Amino acid sequence: MKKNDPTDLPANASPSEARREFIVVCLCAEWCGTCRDYRPEFQALQAAFPDVEFRWIDIEDNASWTEELEVEDFPTILIQRDEWVLYYGTMLPHQSHLRRMIEVLREQTREQSREYAYGNDERRAWQGQYKLPNRGIID
Repeated sequence: MKKNDPTDLPANASPSEARREFIVVCLCAEWCGTCRDYRPEFQALQAAFPDVEFRWIDIEDNASWTEELEVEDFPTILIQRDEWVLYYGTMLPHQSHLRRMIEVLREQTREQSREYAYGNDERRAWQGQYKLPNRGIID
């Protein structure tokens, strides 16, 4: 199986496409059966949210930047809107759960997202700990 290259654009993007406002990343491992089963559901959400960037990242293939992330279980989901991490954690591997989370977060205004990102100690910690490095996985 081809290893994920986090610098590749997704199949539905052109090289000149501007960075999207939202990015949804699934941190997984190829050896994890739950991850392998969940991958088609995760990928299917791309069609439902064409304005959202989706990334499937194998933490072992991309250890150079994922080793500092705390991945306790799979699948671990990271949702970022521009510079704000809005969600980071394990999520049950059901498309409906992630779909609803994306819908709710996309309904927020930019100001609401900023307030939400800094709304409690846990989410404030995410801003430094889990923010994608210069959004480099999609730039």
